[in-house]
Amino acid sequence: MSIRVCVGGATGWTGESVVAAILASDEFELTGAVARRAAGQTVGDVRITAGVAEALREPADVYIDYTHPGTVYANVMCAIEAGVAAVVGTSGLTGREYGEIDEAARAAGVGVIAAGNFSITAALLKHFSGIAARHVPHWEIVDMASAGKPDAPSGTAQELAEFLGTAATNEFARPVEDTLGSREARGATIGGAQVHSLRLPSYVISVESIFGLPGERLSIRHDAGSSAEPYVGGTLLAARLAPERVGLTQGLDRLLFE
Repeated sequence: MSIRVCVGGATGWTGESVVAAILASDEFELTGAVARRAAGQTVGDVRITAGVAEALREPADVYIDYTHPGTVYANVMCAIEAGVAAVVGTSGLTGREYGEIDEAARAAGVGVIAAGNFSITAALLKHFSGIAARHVPHWEIVDMASAGKPDAPSGTAQELAEFLGTAATNEFARPVEDTLGSREARGATIGGAQVHSLRLPSYVISVESIFGLPGERLSIRHDAGSSAEPYVGGTLLAARLAPERVGLTQGLDRLLFE
């Protein structure tokens, strides 16, 4: 039996590539597509709708969200209420919202898999950085993205910072609150680390974790190119596994290394 999939953001940068992979696959079946501006058009044999609730009137096993930070929470909660598993590739959700999604998913008995970045190399960045943090107790994170990206930090950097905070304790030679001049120049404190977000033309998504000891330094960096192809394989892996789970799973690395 094919895994029935509904895609939110079906005509967007990543969503379009995910939809193309689903249509070309024997394992997945596209049963719904959401894209507000393209509502009424078709992709494959599927009519595009303006909202998730309408799209999920056609039975689905999993909903994939690549929409917008301002709509992703409502979209995922809509899927959960419909009893459909979800894969969340859209960034911008807060820790509180993730907690509410986990609670709702457990109550509904469905699985949700979310990742700030579904690329394999981004998952490896997170995994290797966790190892480094257990041996080098000083780190900061630089988050680089396109000039028009609306959220900061990126979901990749947010997830990385929070994860490292659970892996080890970051130590500061000088407390950030003792900064002379502009405190904001030290970045945002997330998960016990300073995160610095750059938004400039020429970047797509790049995240670098930088670890330092006296006389030596380690940098681990993920760079994404101009194609959405790196995110397709991880997204479909999550779509394959989400219907088998209950509650929230955060991070593609959890699927690769558990």
